[in-house]
Amino acid sequence: MTDGLERPGVRADEHAPKTPCWSCGSCGDEWPCATKRTRLLAEYGGDRAMLSVYLGSCLAAATEDLRAAPVMSLQDRFIGWLPRGSRRSCS
Repeated sequence: MTDGLERPGVRADEHAPKTPCWSCGSCGDEWPCATKRTRLLAEYGGDRAMLSVYLGSCLAAATEDLRAAPVMSLQDRFIGWLPRGSRRSCS
């Protein structure tokens, strides 16, 4: 579901978030939707730290917009899906 407005620089299939509801502007699912998650993983490649920073900033903004939503559910939605990296031991 979209609001019918074209945003400069945003393609219709980009799966960008619509704020303040934080739904996907392309498919209407909660953002980040499954398609956007796949695209973010490909875009950031192996740089899980930078992807976490980006999604953390989105989480902070969404927490302000979605004040009634449980914080843990927002954390799961925005960063809980990230693949876990292997931990390196300090020797």
